[in-house]
Amino acid sequence: MCRWLGFVAAGCIASGLGGCVRLPEGTTAVQPFALDRYLGRWYEIARLDHHFESGLDCVTASYSRREDGGVRVVNRGVDLDEGETSESVGKAYFIDNANTGRFKVSFFGPFYAGYNIVALDDGYRHALIAGPNRDYLWILSRTPDLEPQIRQALREQAAGLGFPTDELVFPDQGHACAPYRKTDA
Repeated sequence: MCRWLGFVAAGCIASGLGGCVRLPEGTTAVQPFALDRYLGRWYEIARLDHHFESGLDCVTASYSRREDGGVRVVNRGVDLDEGETSESVGKAYFIDNANTGRFKVSFFGPFYAGYNIVALDDGYRHALIAGPNRDYLWILSRTPDLEPQIRQALREQAAGLGFPTDELVFPDQGHACAPYRKTDA
């Protein structure tokens, strides 16, 4: 999921690095937050689309601990028309503290972008993720399908936070994705 945040970070060079990892105005990151419960595989249910993720389905993000205390990020997506898998591996570190769902994420060099968990259910089954501004939004789930009422509630929550939810894209996570599913290291 965060593979495209590397591209966000590239755009931040010109505008000043401080803006790349910020929290969108009027939003808050979840607290309390427990990293060990968040680790593992997440499926992308919806996103605000960008050219670097356009056309990708079967999108997953997997998180695991790094030896340096950070988080290893593995993002995968598939262009189903071409049958090609795209994968990016990055690293993430807490911005505030380990009790707050805010990270800086990098896929290249010293450049980071914000990864802000603005909603997370108590069971760590679905989440609403914002980038550094309202141009970046993802709905994630632990399963490839998210119950319609939960998906709608997250969409309404995002709309209430000022995100353009009428522009959300819902990638295919169905049977076409089965050949591309694999475990993440």
